[in-house]
Amino acid sequence: MVAALTQELRNRNAYLAQELETVYLGGGTPSLLAAGELQKIFTEIRQSFTFKELRECTLEANPDDINPTFLEQLKSTPVDRLSIGIQSFREADLKFMNRAHNAGEAINAVSLAQQAGYTNITIDLIYGTPGLSNKDWKENLERAIDLGVQHISSYALTVEEKTALAYQIEKGKTPEPKSEQAAEQFEILVETLCSNGFEHYEISNFAQPGHYAIHNTNYWNGAHYLGIGPSAHSFNGQSRQWNVANNALYCKGIFAGDPVHEVEILSREDQINEMVLTGLRTMWGVDLDKFRQKFGQAALDGLISRLGKENPSHYSLSGQHLKLTEAGKLFADGIAARLFEE
Repeated sequence: MVAALTQELRNRNAYLAQELETVYLGGGTPSLLAAGELQKIFTEIRQSFTFKELRECTLEANPDDINPTFLEQLKSTPVDRLSIGIQSFREADLKFMNRAHNAGEAINAVSLAQQAGYTNITIDLIYGTPGLSNKDWKENLERAIDLGVQHISSYALTVEEKTALAYQIEKGKTPEPKSEQAAEQFEILVETLCSNGFEHYEISNFAQPGHYAIHNTNYWNGAHYLGIGPSAHSFNGQSRQWNVANNALYCKGIFAGDPVHEVEILSREDQINEMVLTGLRTMWGVDLDKFRQKFGQAALDGLISRLGKENPSHYSLSGQHLKLTEAGKLFADGIAARLFEE
């Protein structure tokens, strides 16, 4: 896999016509890699691309992969930000989600990372799980705050088709997540974190001042990016590409020199709608000046016309920025879809 990743980096070093500033290793379990394997990947990145300044290098890690030896070795790499997939501090939730770690290991993983000198740590938490009361959820959040992490990403439990969870719900073995419960716990999430110094800078993301995820923020601001590895997505402003998901087929294709990705060319309407969708998710909103410069006055007039049909308590027009209010963030996807250009 490491050999395939480094080969793809060499193959696609012309994809981005820009200097890089962030690297993110995730969307799998990169903490399974040894420090030497990570170094091979970083060495190839440095040789294949130019950097203006490496502003952030994130590694996703499972709590059960974090130990003093791993962290000591990791310090020899460019990784300066850890994203730890905790999901919950409740044993019942972790068992429901088939996580390999327990609550004690989750807490210990954060503590070990802090002792190793990491001062930019994010954790993931999930709400809306069966049996998670609002009181339980508040205690989960308070535990996260007490740990002193700089960033929290939090998502509602979703049921994807053809998954074990979908099967269990279909057979009546697990209750279906309730949207009312998720909405209440989202409001608890916002109120609890914002009252404890976190900024709600993207619908699912909260950070202490100065600790926004630079890499992810670039996604939401429409920056171009290159994804390497199975299932990885890339975007260059005009098209999207995504790699085959199967590990074996990915490696086979890379070594044979065959294409391992599909391409979607984005229409003008696609580009308009992506700018609306991603912009509304952030606290900065949609920059209407930038929107007009890119798509023209007629496109902006159409957007404003569609906006007039929305509940005015769900959005605000602050200067040249269209933003969702806290009430509107509960309905973000629906609002964005209604603002799309057909």
